[in-house]
Amino acid sequence: MNLSILFTFILASTYYSSASTTTKRPDDIHLLSDEFINRINQAQSTWTAGRNFAENIPISYLKNLMGVLPDHQNYMPPLLTHDLEGVELPTAFDAREQWKNCPTIQEIRDQGSCGSCWAFGAVEAMSDRICIHSNATTHFHVSSDDLVSCCWTCGMGCNGGYPGAAWNYWVRKGLVSGGQYGTQQGCRPYEIPPCEHHTSGTRPPCDGHMSNTPRCLQKCESSYSIPYNQDKSYGSRAYYIGSNVQQIQTEIMKNGPVEAAFTVYADFLSYKSGVYQHVQGSVLGGHAVRVLGWGVQGNVPYWLIANSWNSDWGDNGLFKILRGSNHCGIESAIVAGTPK
Repeated sequence: MNLSILFTFILASTYYSSASTTTKRPDDIHLLSDEFINRINQAQSTWTAGRNFAENIPISYLKNLMGVLPDHQNYMPPLLTHDLEGVELPTAFDAREQWKNCPTIQEIRDQGSCGSCWAFGAVEAMSDRICIHSNATTHFHVSSDDLVSCCWTCGMGCNGGYPGAAWNYWVRKGLVSGGQYGTQQGCRPYEIPPCEHHTSGTRPPCDGHMSNTPRCLQKCESSYSIPYNQDKSYGSRAYYIGSNVQQIQTEIMKNGPVEAAFTVYADFLSYKSGVYQHVQGSVLGGHAVRVLGWGVQGNVPYWLIANSWNSDWGDNGLFKILRGSNHCGIESAIVAGTPK
C-alpha cells in the first residue's frame, strides 16, 4: 500500500475512534441533566426547557408517575358527537376566565408518589363540571382518594389505570368529596403526601419510592359530618370525544374542562413555557391531564392544560401543547361526562 494512503487511513481511523468515544448519543445523556435541557433548547424555538426535577431523582420514579396503562383505549365510554352547525369557536378560550366563580378550575393538584394521573385528570374535570352545571351554586371537590382506592375496574390504583373507566365509575357508583393532601376537606382527602421535586423547598424530598394504593375505606373522616353513602356525587353520563379539534373545543366550551391522555417523551419533563412539541428523548409512558382551553402563541395553535405535578412544575403547573395535529396523541383520548 502506498505510504501516504496508509498514513491518511491511520489518521482517519484514529479520528473516528476518538470521536465515537467522546460524542454522546442523545440516549446516553441523563434526562434531567443541564446538558439534556440545553440540547432541547438548541433544537427548537416554540418552547423553553428548564429544571423541574432534581437531577438525582430516578427516571424509574418519574416513569411511574405516568399512570395511563397502554390498553386504555379499550376502556372508553361511548362516543359523543356534537352538532357543529352554528357553533362559533373563539380564537382563544380559558375555562378559568369563563367560569370565574368555580374555584376548582383554578387548582393545580399534586398526585404525589403515585401513578394516579388517570384519576386526577378525571376528578379535577368532574369537580369543575359540577360547579359549571350548577351555575356555580354547588362546589364539590371530588375525591381522588376514593377513585384511586375503590374503583377495581379502573386499573391498578397507584400502578396505573384507565381514564375512560374512571368516568364510567362516576356514573355507576358515584364518588365522595375530598380535598388535597392535608386539607381535611370533604369526606376522603387525598392520603398520599406531595414531595419536593427540586433540590430545596418546603416539602419533604422525593426519595424515589412509589406509594402503595390507599385502602378502599368506605367511610368518611371522623371530622366530617355526612355519612359516606350520602356524600356521593354521580355522573349522568360518560363519553369520549373523537379526534376532531372542533368537537373537542365545542365540548370544553359547552360543558367545561375535559380529561386527555397522551404519550410523554423525555423532554416533556423539563417543560417551562411556550408551546410544547416533542424534540428530544424517548417515550417514558402515558399520562392523563385536564384540558382547560386553547389559544395561539406566536402563530402556533395550542391546548392549555393543567398537570398534576404541583404548581412548581412547568408554567405554574400548566403547559401548552401543539393543537391540531394530534401531537403525542393529545387529541385521541378525550373523555368527559356530565353530572347528575
